[in-house]
Amino acid sequence: MEPPVPGASPATGDDEARRRLDAYTYLSVPERLGHVAIMRVFCGTLLADLAVPDVMAKLRQAGGPDAGLDADTLTVRLEQLVRWGNLLRSSHTVKASSISEYQRSRSRYQLSKLGERIQRDADGVLAEADAAREVSNELLALVERGLGELAELVTAPGGIEPQDGLERVSTLFVQFTEFADSIRDFYAYLGQVLARYDLDSAEYQGFKELLLDYVEAITEDVSFRAPRISGALDTLWPHVPGLLARLDAHAQGLVGLSPQGDGRPETRVQRSRGREVADWEGLRGWFDDTDGHGSQVDQLRDATLRALQSLLVNAKRMLRSATGEMSRRRDLLRLARWFDEAAPQDAHDIAVAAFGLYGARHVGIPPATDEVVPAHTSWWTGPVVEVPVALRERGSRAQRGRASSVEDHSAQKQRLRKAARRRAAARAAAADELRSASGRFAEVRLTSAALGLLLELLATALGNAQLRRHADAGGERAAEFDLDAAHSEDTELGIRLTVRRIAGARCVLHSADGDLLLDDLELDVGRASSDTADGEAEVSVS
Repeated sequence: MEPPVPGASPATGDDEARRRLDAYTYLSVPERLGHVAIMRVFCGTLLADLAVPDVMAKLRQAGGPDAGLDADTLTVRLEQLVRWGNLLRSSHTVKASSISEYQRSRSRYQLSKLGERIQRDADGVLAEADAAREVSNELLALVERGLGELAELVTAPGGIEPQDGLERVSTLFVQFTEFADSIRDFYAYLGQVLARYDLDSAEYQGFKELLLDYVEAITEDVSFRAPRISGALDTLWPHVPGLLARLDAHAQGLVGLSPQGDGRPETRVQRSRGREVADWEGLRGWFDDTDGHGSQVDQLRDATLRALQSLLVNAKRMLRSATGEMSRRRDLLRLARWFDEAAPQDAHDIAVAAFGLYGARHVGIPPATDEVVPAHTSWWTGPVVEVPVALRERGSRAQRGRASSVEDHSAQKQRLRKAARRRAAARAAAADELRSASGRFAEVRLTSAALGLLLELLATALGNAQLRRHADAGGERAAEFDLDAAHSEDTELGIRLTVRRIAGARCVLHSADGDLLLDDLELDVGRASSDTADGEAEVSVS
């Protein structure tokens, strides 16, 4: 809709808006299909005025609901379209050879600009409103390329040729407008699908592939090209006013119809896309946040995220349906329709049948056993019922009394004791294996438990090694660990490990977990003795 005339009063602007909105009336009246057929007849011509017989002939040729209208009824409908502003009475001279022909042809009609635009939009809605429109993603690459080339030509010495600039600007904005419209239409369709809560498995599968593949490709492509387009617009932006002035000087178009102070009435002109600074501001605001409210690219990402969240909601609903937790939405809607159509008494019966909500008499606490209260007794005159303190103050109906018995943990304790006995038996078997393999470690293959126990004893023995200091050949004192008395033992398992340092010795331990090589060390595993352990412990600690 065109903006109101500058300088007009608010009342004048409201009247103009009301007049334009009246042109949509023919789409909502009971005879709207007939009116649409008549408007299609006029939209199929250019600068042609048609009389009633001409319109009747074209309606019969096209077929449809108004193919059999008589001349009087058709004339009434044409006059109604004139009052709404969709048609105009023609001022062409009528040439007739008889009075009857003049009476048939004297009223001629032609299409108004507003009526043509409304009918064109209505046909588009009827034809493709529910269809999923493909996004013209390839146009975004052309917009990026066109902006880059235009920025290079505008910033070059001498600037761009006016005719070349006019062609490039027009092409650029046609491509961008088509891309933006396809994005808007596709996401409107996507929102319509997201609003559905009754998707079955096949529809959900198709929607999931559409969202995860198509929408993701769109979002990634827009996110990839948006920074480049913003950079080209930043380079071009200081030169936009000069470029538009140069294009206007080269080709004014309909701007020459505007008044120049010669007293002619004003003619409002809608410029081609790209010929106004506002068009460039809209293009820049689509890819970059210029007003602090976010760009269309940011809104695209947010819309995709909301679509993913809606997809997850539908997935959870279908999982609940598979486990038996079916949605009752359809049943509740049917119940609501029953309530809406039922009489008052029938609505009470439906509520009782659906929810078990009978007429309330008491709060669920029975009166004394010796009192019989009829069902028709009112609360105001009925006997008073004592309400427990817990229910009155805390809203709790739980019975209060002595505490419950302590939970029995004997079974858990039994399981823990069995597990501890199994671990002790496994360590004892590992100790027996080490004692039997002492002195011939290179010939046997230890189990994992035996090697783990040996490494545990070895770590303790090395920790018990003494640090001895002695003088070297240069007279300086050096320190080294003395492993002659290093040992460790486990008295519960009855095993003792002694570690000795022997130059050139190689001790190899083979096990299921791998091989362990100890250089310059010799290991001796024996049975622990309490007396020996005490004596050697005193030596190792001193």
